[in-house]
Amino acid sequence: MSLRHPQPADTGTSQTGTSHTGASQTGRRAGRRRAGRLSGPGRQLRRGAVLAAALVATAGLFAAPAWAAPARSAAPASITPAVHLAGEPDFGPNVYVFTPSMPQSQIQATVDSIANQQISNQFGTQRYALLFEPGTYGSAADPLTFQVGYYTEVAGLGGSPGDVTINGSIDVYNQCFTGNNCIALDNFWRSMSNLTINVAGGAGCQAATDFWAVSQAAPMRRVSVHGLLSLMDYCNGGPDFASGGFIADSAFSGSQVINGSQQQFIVRNSNIDRWSNGVWNQVFSGDIGAPPTTFPPTAAGGPYTTLATSPVTQEKPFLQTDSAGQYSVFVPALQHNSSGPSWASGPAAGSAVAISKFFIATPGTPVLAIDAALARGKNLILTPGVYDLKAPILVTRPNTIVLGLGFPTLVPQNGTAAMQVLGVPGVKLSGMIFDAGPKNSPVLLQVGGPLAARTGSATDPTLVQDVFFRIGGATAGSATDSLVVNSSDVILDDIWAWRADHGAGVGWTSNTADTGLIVNGNNVTAYGLAAEHFQKNEVIWNGQGGEDIFFQNEMPYDPPSQAAWMSGSADGYPAFVISPRVTSFSGYGLGSYCFFNQGVPIESTTAFSVPNTPGVQLNDVFTRFLNGSGSIDHVVNDTGAAVTTDNPGPSDVVSYP
Repeated sequence: MSLRHPQPADTGTSQTGTSHTGASQTGRRAGRRRAGRLSGPGRQLRRGAVLAAALVATAGLFAAPAWAAPARSAAPASITPAVHLAGEPDFGPNVYVFTPSMPQSQIQATVDSIANQQISNQFGTQRYALLFEPGTYGSAADPLTFQVGYYTEVAGLGGSPGDVTINGSIDVYNQCFTGNNCIALDNFWRSMSNLTINVAGGAGCQAATDFWAVSQAAPMRRVSVHGLLSLMDYCNGGPDFASGGFIADSAFSGSQVINGSQQQFIVRNSNIDRWSNGVWNQVFSGDIGAPPTTFPPTAAGGPYTTLATSPVTQEKPFLQTDSAGQYSVFVPALQHNSSGPSWASGPAAGSAVAISKFFIATPGTPVLAIDAALARGKNLILTPGVYDLKAPILVTRPNTIVLGLGFPTLVPQNGTAAMQVLGVPGVKLSGMIFDAGPKNSPVLLQVGGPLAARTGSATDPTLVQDVFFRIGGATAGSATDSLVVNSSDVILDDIWAWRADHGAGVGWTSNTADTGLIVNGNNVTAYGLAAEHFQKNEVIWNGQGGEDIFFQNEMPYDPPSQAAWMSGSADGYPAFVISPRVTSFSGYGLGSYCFFNQGVPIESTTAFSVPNTPGVQLNDVFTRFLNGSGSIDHVVNDTGAAVTTDNPGPSDVVSYP
């Protein structure tokens, strides 16, 4: 996603015209107490302003930011490393465990010192996890409020979201670059999970509102919000642009969810009190209270694509502690045709895996030691940091859990994959970033070997959740393919593959990359799939029985000429290709955008290339011209009107064939 193109107008009002209001509630549960030691400097405040009446969608509305982020910057001395007590797992100096017995001023100082560093630290190497033990933090009179910056995970350590209560707010605001160019388009790589927020605190425009103004790679999971939640930050007078996000297994009550200026968004298996607005693509899968399907949008609402149930899901494993302070990783149970949060009727079904069954790695751990531990049957926790890998991490045993804390980032150094999973079922990968390295890698993450499509288990699927890929941006690098799924019976749940359009090592011949995702396995289900700027097809789907619920794409910005971007004799490359031999596939809420910014007209013949067979069904598909020059001539195959400078769209196809 870029900081350059505009988005359409959206006032942030609800479907019924309700204004932005919210409520707070008192804490629900207290937990056990124990001592700890943390410190850090004070909070960085943000200014508030009145919500603009409308956002103006005009080409060139705002300039690109005048920053050049360093690839790797040193950590300032103001952040005190975390201190772990005897008997605790050692998750390293960047995993902070808070307890209700700690002075709130101490917690506030620590989270603010990290936020102050990370809010603008888009391509730095610092990574953090902020973990809250069961109990209540803050109060209506003295709320705990803080911001979440880049590479920061915020999570409760209870068995259910209600075990950790925050009276206050946990916020992501716009970033301000030049003048009033305050936007959320680059608010990536952060997360919040497994806690309850009773919204309180704030002043002026920010009062009694939890802001989660994010774009890709910023999931919210297992969160209960009592009060107003806004997915855009409307407090600085605009333009307030945001570009997509992911919410799962969550519940909202007491007010509404303001979608506002979000271009696209997916909510899965949640309970929505009310949802306001939509720009181009809002997808709901298995959500209680979701608005009905309205695609294309009408005066009454939309554009919404709503599925009553999610076909197959398994929620993300998470770290937890019990009343005795013992750590484990909880693995939720597999669900079919489900709706609503997994914990809505009591503790979620699943099983706990003792922390003793995990190998805890740091960025300094040799990859051979990691591979040896995995081969011995250990699961793996990757603590925060950047892992420069001389060889791939090899996952060789069924049902292995690989859990990232604080966005660990894996960078292959010798032209290999960063991680390879053999054709074994039930592997669970979550919470990590894969960066391309200095030598071209054929693939960054490979799930299953070449013959793995013959393997897999419908009752024990492999999970890839909150896993993100970068080609360039943080550091110069290249990779032919980001993610290749050879195994069958795999669930992809919140995936973003990004060939960087800004940052380090960016250029048509610099951060080279063909494809974001290739699916060769059968019965692969994807939710919240995004792939952007790859130089050939963004997604190639070769497996049978696949299903993709939500797709967001931007074609490459930077083809230097039409001749440099040709698929055989056809202009450009389709973003999403379903191979001709596929006879069964379903897709819902699929969008592809173009912004060709090199000053020459570039065309793509079509955005979606699919076989014309009754078993391949696409629903609510569209294209959109964002800015620049050129066009996308068709939506699916030769169906759908072109989007151009004069007719930017969206160009909608309700169903195909």
